[in-house]
Amino acid sequence: MRVLGIETSCDETAASVVALDSGSAPEILSNIVLSQIEEHAAFGGVVPEIAARAHVEALDGIVEAALADSAVSLDEVDAIAATAGPGLVGGLIVGLMTAKAIAAAANKPLIAINHLEGHALTARLTDGLEFPYLVLLVSGGHTQIVAVRGVGDYQRWATTIDDALGEAFDKTAKMLGLPYPGGPNVEKTAATGDASRFAFPRPMKGSAQPDFSFSGLKTAVRQAATAIAPLSDQDVADICASFQAAVADALGDRVARALARFGQEFPGLQNPALVVAGGVAANRTIKATLETLCSEAGFAFVAPPQKLCTDNAAMIAWAGIERLRAGMAGDNAADFVPRSRWPLDSISTPLVGSGRRGAKA
Repeated sequence: MRVLGIETSCDETAASVVALDSGSAPEILSNIVLSQIEEHAAFGGVVPEIAARAHVEALDGIVEAALADSAVSLDEVDAIAATAGPGLVGGLIVGLMTAKAIAAAANKPLIAINHLEGHALTARLTDGLEFPYLVLLVSGGHTQIVAVRGVGDYQRWATTIDDALGEAFDKTAKMLGLPYPGGPNVEKTAATGDASRFAFPRPMKGSAQPDFSFSGLKTAVRQAATAIAPLSDQDVADICASFQAAVADALGDRVARALARFGQEFPGLQNPALVVAGGVAANRTIKATLETLCSEAGFAFVAPPQKLCTDNAAMIAWAGIERLRAGMAGDNAADFVPRSRWPLDSISTPLVGSGRRGAKA
């Protein structure tokens, strides 16, 4: 199988060709990602209209580059897979409409992919992981724990009731005058800080409810910064270190509950695994906390390479391959409408954000 993947859900324009040959491990033949960080940096976050226009301008060239790098012609591609949601609707329209046009012109099947499914299945591309396993997805738009039972078979066990973790990092960075993107800059600044200086709250820690919350922590950071303003460089470093420590502690508590539940629901499973995906997965403090938890609980800790944790098209192409070989490609992708909200687990009752556009992902 050869699948061309297209990803435009936020501020990366990406295309990739992934191959799966009988009896061989999957191979990423090309993976082109064009970041829009510079376009959005002045605004301290992603501006949807700017993102959509940038996708329009770049996507055709990115697709051509992905095919050229893979040494696979469009005729040799078996299907086109494109992110159809969740995400910024302008970007989704650009990517999905481009994929529809390519599929129609080349007479290839089109597979509409849930962006979260791409993240959830990446560990099978990189590590050959077998079902079932647990995924912690931590990104700018999502913070969830999902039990992955099979292709298309997902159970959301926890989600954020307010801000996603990546959003909390970005807002904290903005409050402290750090540049965008917030996550890497908060981590970098925290390296010289005192994590014990500020006793920030650990949201939801010890709660029987399995979900996440970061809004209160963000407010505590604002109050601490306001109380000692104007801030010195050391003040900023100490706040970042204390914030990061609180996040890691709160995440660890939530994930520990999920590991225990996974062990109860899949007793006797050999080599249970926790997969961490999403841009925030690159944070070393968070990663170290989770590695320790997994070691203590007897779980393998799986973190795909950073370039495959952030938004990319290889995960979309791979999700297309997974659906093709499972006979789940779908017959109506040409009529699929982009969905800004598209929960990976449509059964779980949404905690927040449910309205006429559907449940928040």
